[in-house]
Amino acid sequence: MRLCVVLLLATWPLLTTAETLLIKGGTVVNAEDEQRADVLVKDGKIAQVASGLKTPKGAVVVDANGKYVMPGGIDPHTHLEFLMGGRTGVDDFHSGHRAALAGGTTFHIDFVLPLEGDMMKGLKNYWDKASNALMDYGFHMAVLEWSDKVAKDMATVVEAGVNSFKFFFAYKGAFMVTDETYLKGLMRCKELGALPMIHAENGDAIEIMQGLLYNQGIRGPEGHSLSRPAFIEGEGTGRAVRLARLVNAPLYVVHVNSRDAALEIEAGLEAGQRLWGEALAGGIALTDEPCFSPDFKKAAAHVMSPPLRSKSHQVHLKQALASGKLQLIATDHCGWNSSQKAAGRHDFRAIPNGIHGIEERLHVAWEDLVNSDMISRSDFVRLTSTEAAKAFGIYPDKGVIAPGSDADIIILDPEKKHVLSAARHFSNIDTSVYEGKSIKGQVVTTISRGRIAFADGQIKLKAGAGRCSAAALAGVRRYMLYAPSSRAGLFGWRSR
Repeated sequence: MRLCVVLLLATWPLLTTAETLLIKGGTVVNAEDEQRADVLVKDGKIAQVASGLKTPKGAVVVDANGKYVMPGGIDPHTHLEFLMGGRTGVDDFHSGHRAALAGGTTFHIDFVLPLEGDMMKGLKNYWDKASNALMDYGFHMAVLEWSDKVAKDMATVVEAGVNSFKFFFAYKGAFMVTDETYLKGLMRCKELGALPMIHAENGDAIEIMQGLLYNQGIRGPEGHSLSRPAFIEGEGTGRAVRLARLVNAPLYVVHVNSRDAALEIEAGLEAGQRLWGEALAGGIALTDEPCFSPDFKKAAAHVMSPPLRSKSHQVHLKQALASGKLQLIATDHCGWNSSQKAAGRHDFRAIPNGIHGIEERLHVAWEDLVNSDMISRSDFVRLTSTEAAKAFGIYPDKGVIAPGSDADIIILDPEKKHVLSAARHFSNIDTSVYEGKSIKGQVVTTISRGRIAFADGQIKLKAGAGRCSAAALAGVRRYMLYAPSSRAGLFGWRSR
């Protein structure tokens, strides 16, 4: 299960040894509590967390007085160097990681597509893409069809360190699977102890609506939103959740962008299902209003699937995060330049789907949820780091500041003000859907496995500093187990 690490590190140049660091005087915030304490880092790991620690000889001292010291952010949903419709996103693992580190994210999980129908070929392709990585990362694998080979491939990539599989109820003719494939995939995930994920919409309905709108003369970006109404996202989510209940499988629902979808997840939780609902930074900070702008460049920049929604949906998503009905915040970062989005200038169906956010996520969540008093600082850590680490089996290596954990740490100055803008972000994207958003509170230092990765507004690491971390399936199983149920019957979860 650690094959991912072995294959990569065997071909990379020797990395610089992590420094001994002492982070002094800050308030350490974890998902359970916070305390005033120093943090000692040695050999890439957290060695001690306590007040009044003495400075070891030769250690680099990082002053955190008046600041919060928190686990590095974990973004479980990204698409770097993503190929779709013959186009490749402008953020590769190098630029994407620069953006992530500048925004306080120290680990992300990217989506792999099978290559030529082969999952291992797809995975090796992504290992190659990540050779210029700056920080740690992992992978999910997409399941696009069903056969005996697919079932066998799933076991192979699990042994290589992948412990999650994504299914699509959207993108008919490209990624969309049938209910039969989805059900067989759920059962195979159970056998392997892996976590199934779902993009929940309705590809058949969307394709019909897109054709109707186009034939009625609606060609602009607004057609994208109109063809994918919130209740269709709700239908897809409800179907995915109920089918998971049929086989008693856990389920992770990606990019929940509507009240309709959130309510379906809430109903599943109340029924006793093991579910994760993933909100997005864009979903809590943005609405669909720009999608209807006469300015094509602005409108197209906001096109994503499922679409951004109206203010009332945004409010519901925030409340669901605050109440625990949605469990974490990701980005679905997929970077397209305005020139690439322009492919759909006369046909909204050709606009590449996706917005950015790997750099902005923590700041958006801090401003819109912590500064608004909707959640606590510990909730912030849970939503942006710890819950993802638990869901995907990398906790407590990551997602917590505690002795023995990886020294993935951020220092946030709650008084520092800044404004989000394409002119200042580290991404290769030439626009920003967060343009002009004011934030109070900024990540001023990011530490990746004991190395200062971002400080003084600059990236400090070189290409090749990152590694592929194969998650522990035992950790996934631990957090997916159902409570014992006499009604589970044949389809009850069995710990392997």
